Amino acid sequence: MKLAKMATVSRSGLVESTHYGDVVVADGDGRALAFAGDPERWAYMRSSSKPLQALLVVQTGAADQFAFTEQELAICCASHCGSAEHVETVLSILAKLGLSEADLECGVHTPGDSEERNRLTCAGREPGPAHNNCSGKHAGMLASALAMGVPTAGYSHREHPVQQATVENIAAMCDMVAEEIHLGIDGCGVPTFGMPLRNMAIGFARLSTPQDVSDEPASAAERICDAMAAAPVMISCRGSFNSTLLEVAGDTLTCKGGAEGLFMLGGRGRNMGLAVKVSDAGGRAQAPAVLAVLRQLDVLTHDQHERLADFACPQVSNCHGEIVGQITAELVLEFNE
Repeated sequence: MKLAKMATVSRSGLVESTHYGDVVVADGDGRALAFAGDPERWAYMRSSSKPLQALLVVQTGAADQFAFTEQELAICCASHCGSAEHVETVLSILAKLGLSEADLECGVHTPGDSEERNRLTCAGREPGPAHNNCSGKHAGMLASALAMGVPTAGYSHREHPVQQATVENIAAMCDMVAEEIHLGIDGCGVPTFGMPLRNMAIGFARLSTPQDVSDEPASAAERICDAMAAAPVMISCRGSFNSTLLEVAGDTLTCKGGAEGLFMLGGRGRNMGLAVKVSDAGGRAQAPAVLAVLRQLDVLTHDQHERLADFACPQVSNCHGEIVGQITAELVLEFNE
């Protein structure tokens, strides 16, 4: 099946670039409700899986045992930018666990937040593991290991009980057999989950409307969605599409972006999940495409669309600050009867 046109980038009325990809809307029963491109395209969930991975933090009792705040539970689902408030939240979790940054197995990279980068440079310091955009997820995995009574060392390895339990959760939520999931290694070292986009959408339909899962995951899913809605800035960074969409509509949807052009979303109480994959991993096409889908699905109110207008049709500017073009969504869904 051919890729669907997602968005075009124009300058002074001439289209310079076109982004293509695949989209699927599915319900928790596994039905594909609408699509563009190939709904069965295989891909890795990458960081979009983090809210599903974080279910274990609630299911094991770790969130209650260590008295996680909503901000702390939210950052377990995050791809944060390593800002001071993000690092502080991760360190707060570790302190409650009686652990330190040295116990994080996510590796180190320069924080995306410019203020924190400048602060580290001025102080002559190097970033630590807590600056890693996956450190919240890893802190949650450490908490789960402690609550399960298993070793924390090696928690990131595929054979560790935390990862084995996570694979089972992902399989149940995404309507997969665990052995059929194509396991890869994510950028932070833990497993990532390869499956058709339709199954990813099923996972987010069940996450946001947990009517088709057992009581324990259902209760955990509701708590995860509530935490993400209560602390959207923990999920990405201030002003990002992911955090802003949660800020505007977190009471009615749950969403999480991932690497390589993936964005996942579930309508809370609507029994609907959405998977959007930009084939060239072009981040600039992601928000316009997602908002075009939400408009066609009538998920957001007019006021909410207005508050997200800058993401729906981003402007292209030059070095003089002049507006010289725009990014326009071209995505049109096909609806199944």
